Amino acid sequence: MAKRIVTIDGPAGVGKSTMAKQLARELAIPYLDTGAMFRAIAWKLGEGSWEWDEARLDEALASFDFSLSGVGEDSVLALNGVPIGAEIRTEEVGMWASNVATLPVIRSFLKTAQQSLGERFSLVAEGRDMGTVIFPDATHKFFLDATVEERARRRYRQLQEMGKDADLELLKEQIAKRDDQDRNRAVAPLKAADDAVTIDTTTLTIPDVFQALVDGVQR
Repeated sequence: MAKRIVTIDGPAGVGKSTMAKQLARELAIPYLDTGAMFRAIAWKLGEGSWEWDEARLDEALASFDFSLSGVGEDSVLALNGVPIGAEIRTEEVGMWASNVATLPVIRSFLKTAQQSLGERFSLVAEGRDMGTVIFPDATHKFFLDATVEERARRRYRQLQEMGKDADLELLKEQIAKRDDQDRNRAVAPLKAADDAVTIDTTTLTIPDVFQALVDGVQR
């Protein structure tokens, strides 16, 4: 049976993960968090690894193997057999991931890893370039967006709910910086695929966005 690939792209803090998990559950297929793959590599390699030469990076990447199991919210992404957890979810690791994501050697490695998973499973794949680069022939493509201010507010509330200190103005600066880096990098910049359905989530509720995705898939 042909694999069904649904891609959800968009900038940081737009709600891609929440939507991708819910849609994957609705479709009873795995959810692939490709941002977590970049974060896991950045976390594993460590601070400053984006300044390593290509040979050193190649050698390190050769020992990395990603696997995926489960469906929907219960999908588990693992690196070398170890499930990826909360250790990658800090703002610091997010910036490290944005730095390593500018490197062609990292992007090439992860493109191969992601496409390999897409050959094995039907997927809801969430990231920055799923519909443009990784799965250009995806069954359905979506691009979620929202203003920097709204995304910063959402992240602020999320951090507060987790009991962590947060600075709203600093979050705005960090998100704007990541946007600039992601949208303007030379390799696979963040943008909507020509055939993607773009959904501005700034004023929409989570159920509204989810319904728009379901409607899009059913069409």
